[in-house]
Parts: sequence; structure tokens; C-alpha cells
Amino acid sequence: MATIEQFQAQHGLHFADPDLLLTAFTHSSYVNEVPNGNGAEPPADNERLEFLGDAVVGFVVGELLYARFPAAHEGELTSMRAALVRREALARYARQLHLGDYLRLGHGEEESGGRRRPATLCATFEAVMGAVYLDQGLDAVRQLVLPLVAVDLGQAALKALHKDAKSRLQEWTQRQYGAPPRYKVVMEVGPDHARQFTTQVLVKDLRWGVGEGTTKQESAQAAAAMALARLGEPAPEYAPDPELEARWPLDDVGPVTP
Repeated sequence: MATIEQFQAQHGLHFADPDLLLTAFTHSSYVNEVPNGNGAEPPADNERLEFLGDAVVGFVVGELLYARFPAAHEGELTSMRAALVRREALARYARQLHLGDYLRLGHGEEESGGRRRPATLCATFEAVMGAVYLDQGLDAVRQLVLPLVAVDLGQAALKALHKDAKSRLQEWTQRQYGAPPRYKVVMEVGPDHARQFTTQVLVKDLRWGVGEGTTKQESAQAAAAMALARLGEPAPEYAPDPELEARWPLDDVGPVTP
């Protein structure tokens, strides 16, 4: 098993309290198997450090996203952070740092593959970051976490920032009013094989957008895109159609008030 001295040397760290780092690598199964017949106090496991590290990692990632995406809304930032700190991601970061090599495990946990278990690796990553924060400070956590997160950042941003118009509008109305928009098909024309739908989107019973499409879903997406554009929100799917608006008068979105 690798030693904590090797871990520190590999990452340019020098702990004032090495026992703190040792605790971060101590699984509860190891503590449960330590004999305590001589009256000595058993070592602590890493669960408290895991709790702290969860908050520290979440803060560091949130800080990065806040600075990197100044135009992103709260919901988009939350979605990106969730993708970057989910269990699978943290377990992958732990593997990249080879944290499993340093774990102190009980015999049963060792035999059952605990060093490779995603839940254990995720918890260890958080515990180690908690220990690094306490002993080395927030900058040291940033130096370890941010290069790992950078690899996934583009994909997380792509998913969060390129949502369809209906999803974007629902996030907006939930944020402002605590309720989703409603969609109402106001016209269906044409034969079955070439149907055309017109849909309006209503927010607080006001008509904020109208759209057309060959399916109900397509027309609803177009209506949501129009509503977003009228609100001044990003709506890449929206193509202005003054004639459509003239045929289906809309209500003024007015000042946004909860």
C-alpha cells in the first residue's frame, strides 16, 4: 500500500498535521477491525472529513462556474455543478489521483474490491479534500480539484446551456413565479399526413408566445422560444414572425414581478 508521504510528494504538499491526511484515507471498516484491548483509542474514520470535503469541493466548483459563466442563470449553474460533483465524477477524479492506493481498509472491504468501489472512492476524494482544506487552505484544494474538473467542464456546460426552449422557459417561470408555463393548442389545420399546429404558451394566464409546427411538440417549442425572446432571454431557436404575432395577439410580458 502506498504511503501518505508518497501522496504528499506526488502533489507537492507538506501537511503540518500528517495524521489528518491519514484519517482521510481511513475507511470505517478499518477502524472496526482495529483491536482496542490495550485501552488505546481507535483511529478515527474519514466520515467527518468526507462531510466537510463535500462542502469544500462544491464551493470550489461553484466558484469556478460563477466566474467562468457570467451570463448563466442559477439553474444552469446548479445543473453544471451537479454534473461535475456527482458520485461518478468524483470517483473518476479519485482514480486519476490514485487515491485507492492509499486507503486503509478492513479485510472484508479489501477482499470485496473496496479500493475500486465508486462510492468508496467518491467518499475518499471528499475526505482528502476536506483534509487538504483544513491543513493547506482553499488554494491547495483549488490546485488539486480544478485541473480534474476542467476536463468535464465543456460537456457539463454544453448540456446545461443548450437546453431546449421549453426547458429554459420552465426554469424561468419556476424561478420567477414558482409555477410552470401552460401550453394550449389553438389551431389544427391540414390533412392528417400534413397537419399544422398552432400553440400558445401561457404564463400566469397571460399569452406570452405563439408558435407553429408540424407536431404539437414543435409548435410548443416555437411558442416557448418566442416567449423567451420577448423576455430578453436567450432563445436561439426563435425566428421572428410578425404575421404570426399579428394573427394571434399576445399579452404584454410587462415588468417581471413575482
